[in-house]
Amino acid sequence: MTLEDLTQRLRDFAAARDWEPFHTPKNLTMALSGEVGELIALFQWLTPEEAANWRADPTQEFNVQDEIADVMLYLVRLADVLGIDLLEAANAKVDRNEKRFPPLAR
Repeated sequence: MTLEDLTQRLRDFAAARDWEPFHTPKNLTMALSGEVGELIALFQWLTPEEAANWRADPTQEFNVQDEIADVMLYLVRLADVLGIDLLEAANAKVDRNEKRFPPLAR
């Protein structure tokens, strides 16, 4: 599946449920923020070692993957509603970061 396929699947999902009126930039941004908060909560009180071994607990592994999926889905939907090409925007940001943060001389 490509990012375009996923975007279309989310469009179809929202349309089949008549959710488009609720998928405003404000609402999608708030939902995205909430999902990021849920992801943060999974790691919030873990030690660095526990966080690094998140896959050791099957429940934690499932929950982390589930919340990351929620974050991605809301981000993809938000970008679609705003008419932003996620890959283009991300690549442009990496280009800017490469100029701002040159590699260390070794």
